[in-house]
Amino acid sequence: MSMHALQVFLAMGGYAAYVWPAYALFFIVLIADTLAPVLRRRRVLRELRARLARQSARQGRSNGTPTPTPTPTSP
Repeated sequence: MSMHALQVFLAMGGYAAYVWPAYALFFIVLIADTLAPVLRRRRVLRELRARLARQSARQGRSNGTPTPTPTPTSP
């Protein structure tokens, strides 16, 4: 492929100003859709660990004996 052919391809027949931003936006949305569930899972696990620790501390206070906080393992 010659340099001129590459320039013609990248120019997209004069529509490059519309085509390349559309590709960029598509990939940004694709990455966001991939990362959102991962980040949500981390947040939910962190909240559950904190809730378990609070619940364990509350039960320890009501029994009068301190109980160790559980150390949940993530899958």
